[in-house]
Amino acid sequence: MIAVVDYGAGNLHSVVNALNFIGAPCKITKDASEIESAQGVILPGVGSFEDALVNMEKSGLTKAVCDAAKSGKPFLGICLGMQMLFDSSEESPGVKGLSLLPGALYKIPANGVKVPHMGWNSLDIKKPDGIFEGLPQETFVYFVHSYYLKAENESDVSAKTFYSVSIDAAVSHGNLFGVQFHPEKSGEAGLQMLRNFARLCGEDVK
Repeated sequence: MIAVVDYGAGNLHSVVNALNFIGAPCKITKDASEIESAQGVILPGVGSFEDALVNMEKSGLTKAVCDAAKSGKPFLGICLGMQMLFDSSEESPGVKGLSLLPGALYKIPANGVKVPHMGWNSLDIKKPDGIFEGLPQETFVYFVHSYYLKAENESDVSAKTFYSVSIDAAVSHGNLFGVQFHPEKSGEAGLQMLRNFARLCGEDVK
């Protein structure tokens, strides 16, 4: 079973609908013990960096989420859920992220483009394994964000895209995965990423 963490700031149902579509057993949960016992964990997120971290702390799930990310089981952060894995964001000065990976988020410079970035962009895939197994270079995925990741360690970056600036669009470090885009809104390519993640969790999916 894949635990989809409900801390009050996630776009849960579209993620769960996609998991259900591919036949991946999953459960929306606010229970730390269920997160601990799950085969894998997905941390979704929408809204502001600070609000999400405050909500997680209020829900009592911060430790459970960090423990899961450090446990060795597959862990996937989506959109704001990926951003929270890092140290900080210009969106919320002085607010500390979960610091599971080193790096920070910065405001996308306008430079003649619309911010927030809403739409389809192609990926420059740096690590064609893990959740990107079987996907071609220049795979298009759907983004909705105003802040972009600059990871401290280039070795953590599994895909990049370009929108006004070079954006670290996905990361992987051992069992830990993160994507700035929304796989659940990215058509067949996004479903393939979720299949790959579910298989890493030991789930048999279609």
